[in-house]
Amino acid sequence: MPTIYQTGGFRPPVRKHHRLSLSLDEREEISRGLAEKCSIREIAKKISRAPSTVSREIRRHGGLTNYRATKADKKAWDNALRPKACKLSQNPTLCKIIAEKMHQGWSPEQIAGWLKRNNPDAQKMKVSHETIYTTLFIQTRGALKKNYSNILEAEERYENLEPHHLKEKD
Repeated sequence: MPTIYQTGGFRPPVRKHHRLSLSLDEREEISRGLAEKCSIREIAKKISRAPSTVSREIRRHGGLTNYRATKADKKAWDNALRPKACKLSQNPTLCKIIAEKMHQGWSPEQIAGWLKRNNPDAQKMKVSHETIYTTLFIQTRGALKKNYSNILEAEERYENLEPHHLKEKD
């Protein structure tokens, strides 16, 4: 499909790297440093970046032995594309589990915590409570039914009630 159709009939703006993201030149320097067996701190010093930035870059894009600058740059560039597909619309199993828990009266925070505890190694089965809220309240996503918002509204009313022992006595 041509780009012009994907953007609703408008020519998309020219994409450019964020000023804080690593450039291809910096990624090439990381790659050369790894080939020369330099430490992460040495590489970071060469490119004037924090060691944690270099370490994260290497970990995300192949590790110490498989890091390739051009592949890393392309992957980072692709990952920066917006808008991103909603995680729940891509995973019907996860969506069904969340819908069941919402129907049982669980809050998005409880569901996210439960998923994290019960699926420590399965990244596809984890979702943040913000993602659940976003999916509920933005109709265009449509992954979870809108009627679950009633549960959240009831929960919100309950949270706003003042405890009886805090009320002022007349």
